[in-house]
Amino acid sequence: MSILIDESTRLLVQGITGGEGSFYTRGCIDYGTKVVAGVTPGKGGTLWEDKVPVFNTVSRAIKETKANASLIFVPAPFAADAVFEAAEAGLSPIILITEFIPTFDMAKVRSYVKEKNIHLIGPNCPGVISPGKCKAGIMIAEAFSLGNVGVISRSGTLTYEVSAMLTEQGIGQSTCIGIGGDPILGTTMSEALELFEQDPETDAVVLVGEIGGTFEQETAEFIKQRMTKAVVAFIAGSSAPPGRRMGHAGAIVMGAAGRAEEKKKALAAVGVLIAETPPEIPDMVRKALGRMG
Repeated sequence: MSILIDESTRLLVQGITGGEGSFYTRGCIDYGTKVVAGVTPGKGGTLWEDKVPVFNTVSRAIKETKANASLIFVPAPFAADAVFEAAEAGLSPIILITEFIPTFDMAKVRSYVKEKNIHLIGPNCPGVISPGKCKAGIMIAEAFSLGNVGVISRSGTLTYEVSAMLTEQGIGQSTCIGIGGDPILGTTMSEALELFEQDPETDAVVLVGEIGGTFEQETAEFIKQRMTKAVVAFIAGSSAPPGRRMGHAGAIVMGAAGRAEEKKKALAAVGVLIAETPPEIPDMVRKALGRMG
């Protein structure tokens, strides 16, 4: 099985006619994803690349195509409204690729989607892929292979770097989620981990964390209380100086809790195997699965 997206996903792309929307929609279609509709206000009634019908509104697109998930490439000033429109129409998951969304906007968005029990992935993320079934995002498809290990990553690049290392070692993935690197996320590490815990065909999960915030400590608490499956973690940014942002908006160390070492300690304390470098992850996964088996 997989989580969030699979063969039954009927994807709607908000911002399909823009440069990035067009480019990455082609990649999703090439992978085999059912892209059934696009939404660009003012361009309703047209066909994107003579393939996908474009609508002015999400609600109309759903009515005509039975879309059940959204991939968003809308520019930052309008991205929050795009999420609200998709959520109000009941789409889930909503995968928000857009970066530079104001934190205040994301606070309102997260509150709204949680009230409606809708899964929002992002912002500032590479998306989600269930190998061999569906890709909704910007990741490199060749990095992934079908299997029983879930991947959750705050880092976009490391989402596919780590997955490629697993693939090269013959360890396939059930679903890989780039949750994004912003301070406020639609889905946190622990919330994504809970979805994998509920998936009967995911046997282990790889967490790719990074400096800044306390997501990893909160995840450690979830693992202690509720996780029964094997977990391996890598924390990026061990050498980052305090007070300096490293890459993502959320990757800034303000106080001891945001440091890589503190995150490693919290996770190790609840039985998570810690990889010091990404190439160690495949062997760690085999070790973790051996413990569980």
